[in-house]
Amino acid sequence: MRFNLKFLLLIFLFCSPLAFSQGERTFGLVESIPEETILDNPNIRNTHEVWLEMINSAKYQINIEQFYITSQKGEMLEDVLNAIVDAAKRGVKVNIIVDSKFFQIYPDDVSWLEAQSPNITKHVIDFGRLARGIQHAKFFMIDTTEMFMGSQNFDWRAINHIHELGVRIAVPAIVKMYNALFNSDWLYCELNDGEPWPKPDGVFKTAYRVYDSQYDTLVIHPAMSPPPYILLNGLSDEKNLVRMIDSAKEDICLQFLTYKTSLKSGGYYVLDSALVKAAGRGVKVKLIVSDWSIGEFAIGDLERLAGISNIEVKYSSIPEWSGGHIPYARVEHLKFVTADTDECWIGTANAERSYFRNTRNVGVVVHNNKLASEVKSIFMKGWNGPYTHYIEPGKKYTPRKKE
Repeated sequence: MRFNLKFLLLIFLFCSPLAFSQGERTFGLVESIPEETILDNPNIRNTHEVWLEMINSAKYQINIEQFYITSQKGEMLEDVLNAIVDAAKRGVKVNIIVDSKFFQIYPDDVSWLEAQSPNITKHVIDFGRLARGIQHAKFFMIDTTEMFMGSQNFDWRAINHIHELGVRIAVPAIVKMYNALFNSDWLYCELNDGEPWPKPDGVFKTAYRVYDSQYDTLVIHPAMSPPPYILLNGLSDEKNLVRMIDSAKEDICLQFLTYKTSLKSGGYYVLDSALVKAAGRGVKVKLIVSDWSIGEFAIGDLERLAGISNIEVKYSSIPEWSGGHIPYARVEHLKFVTADTDECWIGTANAERSYFRNTRNVGVVVHNNKLASEVKSIFMKGWNGPYTHYIEPGKKYTPRKKE
């Protein structure tokens, strides 16, 4: 019997798992929305389904670098951890790096993962010894084909009780770059204390021009922190952000969990100085921080900014869940910046000097009008919504209870 090749191809496409592959989709936003809020964006896929889809597609390797891992029975992260175990049981090699300080707080779930299969290995990295900071990045790579990075920790609350934003990237050259970064951190974990960070060989591009069926042409700049511990030719988050702010002509929108830029030595962090300089040349600056950031340690910086012409500052306060208080949740944890509608940065760092100078973080800058406009619309939905409130100089603020 003769088979129609085109017909067989259609069968393959429709019967195969939904692909997110180069040549069709190479870049996509991924969000988490706190239940019972109006922050959902129907055109953006949710963290739980994307993570499961990616992990279930793994053929031979998953590299995961996370601040920490903590789940709770019956919550959606349990599906993700079980999918990792299932991948390992079908022969996928799973490598996991977590931060040493937070491993002391949350040891159970990552240790449980390692115990489920000889194909799962965890390492604990002491970034305090390396750079007086922590391993705060949240990213993982599937084989050599795609990766995820964003504000989402591997925390059950980060799926449906915290507002988060991340990106899924299916550009093998970029995946290779972040795998190289992961491999360097992995090797450092295996070295004796006091050994230098093993910077990998190889030269990586600072910009990648790719096509995506939704966004057309994107120019992607991978970024990472801190500067002494990034790849050869890798661009630092700090330099990328300052360049974006310096080049803005009309408006800058920023959203972070925390914003603290005054320095112990006096003066202000370069990110803050760039914002003030931009406002001085007429650029409209809008900043949203979470209500975790309005305590004594940061309110002075926010009030000072709010008093500068062309700068507006708001804090967000997400209502408690109807089922009761959830510790360390019900917060906007996003980390992103847009400049005009030309480019955006999405990363894992908070707006504090130590996150860019001493702490492992990753980010990505993308030049694309449609994407930047989409990210800006996420910002404006919050800015104009019921959960944000202006910072007013002189007013007394009480930070939200976290625990």
